[in-house]
Amino acid sequence: MYELIVESEFSAAHRLRGYDGQCEKLHGHNWRVEMTVAADRLNDLGMAMDFKDVKRILNEVVAGFDHVFLNDLPEFGTQNPTTENCARTIFERCGEHMPEGLRVREVTVWESPRCRARYSE
Repeated sequence: MYELIVESEFSAAHRLRGYDGQCEKLHGHNWRVEMTVAADRLNDLGMAMDFKDVKRILNEVVAGFDHVFLNDLPEFGTQNPTTENCARTIFERCGEHMPEGLRVREVTVWESPRCRARYSE
């Protein structure tokens, strides 16, 4: 099994509906995202996938989260835009763009330097 790991980041605001505490109020984070892509084989060049293509997919997906109020995104109309739900949503969106033979293995999202959530297959 081969794994490629790339990172990206975005800045966004959110609020957690129904949360009893400070996070119910509007607040923002500088989020960091790490995505791991898995492949069983390498191509003729000895690569699972070109890193620039993996980064492009992640960056295109993350661009939809950058400088927005996450609660306004359709995915978060009925569920809170928690770090956990952001990780799952990014995982699923990136998975839609993976070429045959590759898959997203996991996505980790940090909302602060010491707090992160991971979604994996």
